[in-house]
Amino acid sequence: MADPTATVGADTLVGQVDQLVGDAIARSPDGPLAEGLGRVQRRLREPLRVAIAGRVKAGKSTLLNALVGEQLAPTDAGECTRIVTWYRHGPTYRVTLDLADGTRRPARFTRQSGALDIDLDGLAAESIDRIVVEWPSKRLADLTLIDTPGIASLDAAVSARARAFLTPDDDRPVEADAVLYLMRHMHADDLSFLESFHDDELTNASPINALGLLSRADEIGVGRPNAMRVAERIAGRYRNDPRLRRLCQTVLPINGLAAETAATLTQEEFESLRQLSELDRSAIEDLMLSADRFRAEEATIGDRACPVPALVRTHLLDRLGLFGIRVALPLIRQGRATSALELAGALEGRSGIVDLRRELLDRFAHRSDVLRSRSALLAMSRLISAASPALRAELAPEIERIRSGAHAFAEIRLLNDHRRGAVAFPGPNGDEVGAEIERLLGADGTSPTARLGLPGDAGPDDVRAGLLETIDRWRRRGEHPLASPEVAAAAAVLVRTCEGALALDGQADGEPADR
Repeated sequence: MADPTATVGADTLVGQVDQLVGDAIARSPDGPLAEGLGRVQRRLREPLRVAIAGRVKAGKSTLLNALVGEQLAPTDAGECTRIVTWYRHGPTYRVTLDLADGTRRPARFTRQSGALDIDLDGLAAESIDRIVVEWPSKRLADLTLIDTPGIASLDAAVSARARAFLTPDDDRPVEADAVLYLMRHMHADDLSFLESFHDDELTNASPINALGLLSRADEIGVGRPNAMRVAERIAGRYRNDPRLRRLCQTVLPINGLAAETAATLTQEEFESLRQLSELDRSAIEDLMLSADRFRAEEATIGDRACPVPALVRTHLLDRLGLFGIRVALPLIRQGRATSALELAGALEGRSGIVDLRRELLDRFAHRSDVLRSRSALLAMSRLISAASPALRAELAPEIERIRSGAHAFAEIRLLNDHRRGAVAFPGPNGDEVGAEIERLLGADGTSPTARLGLPGDAGPDDVRAGLLETIDRWRRRGEHPLASPEVAAAAAVLVRTCEGALALDGQADGEPADR
C-alpha cells in the first residue's frame, strides 16, 4: 500500500480534500480555526487510525499485541489501561504523555515480561488526555492502533473516558477513522456504543468504518479444540442480525490470546509443551478438565507428580489458555509441529487473526483514502460551523460538492441504505440481488474480481466481460418503467462503480480511459 503520509495527488479523493483544507487554511485568520484545520490536514496525511474498543476484559490489549506482533500493550488492570493509548510507527522507541491541559511531556518506560511499563510520574489518569507510543514496527506503518479503556466499566470515569474519545459531540468529531469492536456476546451496551460511534455521515450511521469481533472466542466452546468452529457459527448469526448489519461490516470470531502467543512464542515454551505431550494421554486429558486442575501444585500423572512444575504450567495456561494447550499438544505429539515456529503458525491459523488481517486489508486499508477523507470532511464541517458567515458561505458549498460528487461516498450511502432496508428488491431472488449489491459495493473486497464474485486468478478478458454484463444488467434494471426511484438511484451507483472499474482496467492495458 502506498505511503499515506506522502504528498497526495490532486486527482484523488484524498487529494481533493487535502487541497480544500489547504485553501481553507489560507483563507482563515490565525487562531483556533487555522490551528484546527492544520490538525485536520495533518490527520489526512497520516496512516489510517483504527481504534480497538469493547467492554472491560474483552481482550482489547491482547488483540492489539497480536496485530502488532509483539507484546507492547499491558493486559493487566493497571493505571495505563485507564487511558487512551496510541501506538504509531516512529523512527525510534518513544513514549509521550499528552496532558489534559494541552502540554506534552516525555515518559520513561521499561518492558516487564514483554509489555511496556510506563512511568506516569505520579500523574493521575484523569490528568492525562492520551499516551502516545511510537515504535519502529512495520505493522504500524499503515495503521495507527488506538487502545481504549473498557466500555461499561464499574469505574464510571473509565467508561466515560472511552466514550468521550470514541463518540462525537457538537464540537469534536471522532478521532478514529475506523473501529474494531470486541464483544463476548451481543449486549445492549454493544449496540448502543456502535450507534453512538458513527458520525452523522450523510444523515445516517454507516457500517463502512466498523468491524465487530466475537472476542475470546475459544471460551464460547469451553476451550475445546473445536471452539473456534462453534464461535464461527455464532458470529455467522450475528452477521445476519439486522441490528448489527447496519452498524458494522461483518462479525468475525477472534482468539486474541492464541494470536498474541503465536506472535511471541518462545522455544522454551515449546519445550515445556513438548514435555507435556510425551506424557500419558489419558492422564493429560484428565489434568486438562479444568484450568484449576491443570495448574494445581498437587497435579499427578498416574501415580507420579507431574514432571512439569506448577509454575511452568501456570505460565503456559496464561499464555495459551486451555484451548491453545489442547490444540498444541496433539500437534506436537503427531510430529506436525516440531519447533516453536511451526507451532506458532498452527496457533495463528486457528486464532482467527489471519482472517482479521485480511478483513483489515480489504475493508479498511483499501478504503483508507475514503475513510480518511470522510473523517477530514466531518472535522472540517464542525470547525467551520463556528467560523464567520462569509467563510462558511465560501467553504460549505465546496465541502458539499466533494461529498455529493465523490462516487466513493455514493457507495457508502447505498451500502447504508441497503442495510437499513431503504433499498429493497422484492421477489423470489431478492436475497440474491441484495448479496450482489453488497459484493459490487466492495463488501467482499474492492478488487474487480472480488466485486464481481470471480476467482482471484480470473483473467482480464473474464473481468472485462463480467463488468460489461453487469453494467448492462443494472442499467436495464434501473431504466425499467416499474423501477422505484430508490432502485433507479441504486442502479446508477452500481453502473458507475462498474464503469470505473472498467476504465481502470482499460488504463492498465494502456487503452484510453473512456473507451
